[in-house]
Amino acid sequence: MAAGPPPPLGPPAFSEEGFGDKFLRKTRENPLVPLGCLCTVGVLTYGLISFKKGNTRRSQLMMRARILAQGFTFAALLGGMVVTALKSR
Repeated sequence: MAAGPPPPLGPPAFSEEGFGDKFLRKTRENPLVPLGCLCTVGVLTYGLISFKKGNTRRSQLMMRARILAQGFTFAALLGGMVVTALKSR
């Protein structure tokens, strides 16, 4: 049996993770959160455009849809945290 080199002493060396790398890693871990954020922004934008055009009925409908999209995003965030916590055990 051939002996290999001894393991390095001291703390392991980690590479610096930039914003883009971290964003992609987090998106892969929980893809529903960015999707919920995009839906929230889209519905909010459409609601504001409807409000500006004077279509108050559509504007109110979009603001209610925005609340649902925010709730979905929050639930996805909590669900991702629970899954991550269970994986670490």
